[in-house]
Amino acid sequence: MNRTDYVRGVLTLYCGLPHTAARRPSPSDRRLAEQLFDQGIPLATVEAAFLLALARRAGRPPELPPLPFVRSLAYFLPVVEELRRSLPDLRYLAYLRSRVTSPT
Repeated sequence: MNRTDYVRGVLTLYCGLPHTAARRPSPSDRRLAEQLFDQGIPLATVEAAFLLALARRAGRPPELPPLPFVRSLAYFLPVVEELRRSLPDLRYLAYLRSRVTSPT
């Protein structure tokens, strides 16, 4: 995958996520997606970070106030770094994907 396709893929995934304020990526989001490509982080790892971070947000106790919308791709960087060391099982990622994309 070339850089342009990778960046487009990251930004498309990011802008399509629930709980994100972005419907169009910001210039800083685009630069960050380019940096992820330059660091050699697979698109699958970035998607897994999105899914895991959103699952963690959804797992908050319901009595807590709701979290604000995610406003930057940078929000997901700590999870990307975590997953660089150990990617979860593909079945678990498929489960998370179904939870994020289906209504609850």
